[in-house]
Amino acid sequence: MSPVYLELGPKKVFACSAAWPGWCRIGKSEQLALDALMDYIPRYRLVAERAGLEFDPGDPVVVERVKGGMTTDFGAPESPAVLDLEPVPADEAARTVALIRASWELLDETAAASPEELRKGPRGGGRDRDKMVNHVVEAERSYARKIGVRHKPIKDVAGLAAMRDEIAEVLGRPSDGAPPVEGGWPARYAARRIAWHVIDHIWEMEDRRT
Repeated sequence: MSPVYLELGPKKVFACSAAWPGWCRIGKSEQLALDALMDYIPRYRLVAERAGLEFDPGDPVVVERVKGGMTTDFGAPESPAVLDLEPVPADEAARTVALIRASWELLDETAAASPEELRKGPRGGGRDRDKMVNHVVEAERSYARKIGVRHKPIKDVAGLAAMRDEIAEVLGRPSDGAPPVEGGWPARYAARRIAWHVIDHIWEMEDRRT
């Protein structure tokens, strides 16, 4: 079985794996969100394999439901689950960082293989490649503050690498489940949110470059 929690917004639902950071999908109902999560197994498997992990999840089992809000309906998970407050052992932390680093690598490769101008959505919306990559980096810089990692706006590859190394260092430590800084995010939730945002934009870029 594959443990999943659901984040319930007013109009939409996120289904998020409790065991695989970044494997989260959205739908207009609980069942549609779970169906979308299962549909993306082949695509998430590429992330797991890049991290050196075998990915063969079973049927989803809902272990928790959390209240979402307008951010949920907008298309981003916003609420840590109770399970995120459980301790994170060393082996889970190392595995989590491997998955996040794999997502960063795949984003770089996807961007390199994509044209600057991406196909627009049905209403003409959507960022082009470079703006999408910059959006991911700036969002990550914001997320990083939730775990005590603070950087000025990223201006070069060295600055990005430094920030990501610090993120990996914090999330790679065992945790008692409490946020690493006051008012911050639990490590497990931070890892999920960071990985989800990178992976979601990898898939968007892949879908819009054809």
